[in-house]
Amino acid sequence: MSLTAAVLVLEDGRTFHGAAYGAVGEAFGEAVFATGMTGYQETLTDPSYHRQVVVQTAPHIGNTGVNREDDESDRVRVAGYVVRDPARAASNWRATGELADRLAAERIVGISGVDTRALTRHLRERGAMRAGISSVDDDPVALRERVLASPPMLGADLSAEVSTPAAYTVPADGPHRYSVAALDLGIKRNVARRLAARGVTTHVLPASSTLDDLLTVKPDAVFFSPGPGDPATADHPVALATEVLRRRLPLFGICFGSQVLGRALGFGTYKLGYGHRGINQPVLDRVTGKVEVTAHNHGFAVRAPLDGTVDTEFGAVEVSHVCLNDQVVEGLRCRDVPAFTVQYHPEAAAGPHDADYLFDRFVGLVGDA
Repeated sequence: MSLTAAVLVLEDGRTFHGAAYGAVGEAFGEAVFATGMTGYQETLTDPSYHRQVVVQTAPHIGNTGVNREDDESDRVRVAGYVVRDPARAASNWRATGELADRLAAERIVGISGVDTRALTRHLRERGAMRAGISSVDDDPVALRERVLASPPMLGADLSAEVSTPAAYTVPADGPHRYSVAALDLGIKRNVARRLAARGVTTHVLPASSTLDDLLTVKPDAVFFSPGPGDPATADHPVALATEVLRRRLPLFGICFGSQVLGRALGFGTYKLGYGHRGINQPVLDRVTGKVEVTAHNHGFAVRAPLDGTVDTEFGAVEVSHVCLNDQVVEGLRCRDVPAFTVQYHPEAAAGPHDADYLFDRFVGLVGDA
């Protein structure tokens, strides 16, 4: 069977040739690499990857096929997909289809046969950058012109593009204990599942929600979800987080939600060189002294001093978690109001589960409020 040729061009002109994988066409976005050896379906359906071309560092992708149970949202969210060796056929008892067919059905343009090790090294040394994949035009010069005309991630306000258009509720498993209002900035389904397992009913609300919208569901606590884009553009969520803090409602933020809460506390944010994306990142929990293996997907971070506390409008705040690879802030803890954040993903569906205790910490915060 003949394969359709495809080309990937980075904004700095670096070019890779391969074969079309998934849909035939063109795709543009920020090229980033994900280091997980498993869980590619969670990656593909994670709304935080909106407008990104994801490079899988694991050489073999598609081995376990796809199914609808493992989706983290209602569709594939990546802008484009880059793999080295796609599986010839899925081999897993839970599979209901092939990955390539799923990508094609959802019009996700990908490329296979790429030296993903060389591509990853390039991105690690030069930083995440815009990229284009085309299986309809093999002219790298013309494709690069379209890449340079595509929007950058810095300054991108994207949460409204992935948020739910209407509120919905995920009930608690078993006896109901608490209600949480979750602002959907790009939420993953497993967040509500992890809360439901602890007797929490989650009311998922659109990113445009106001404080009155949150209070309408009579929440015992508030959750700010992960999501895509530059947190420096998230003025509405930041203002909403500020109002929640003033009311002293227990508040937990993950990833983009952590950056939003960081801004509400008075900290700045910045873009990382190539970000953290994968399921093998070591993080130190400074509260317990334990090191966790964690799942990440973030290209931005909060700028806060690693040592001591900072006096804010809401009292003392300290850095609670730190990435051991590069000392990036991975969590904040408020001393005087019931609020904390983590920059990574304790809800990781494919694992690891080292950080699952953070949902217990959140529920405990609600009980203590």
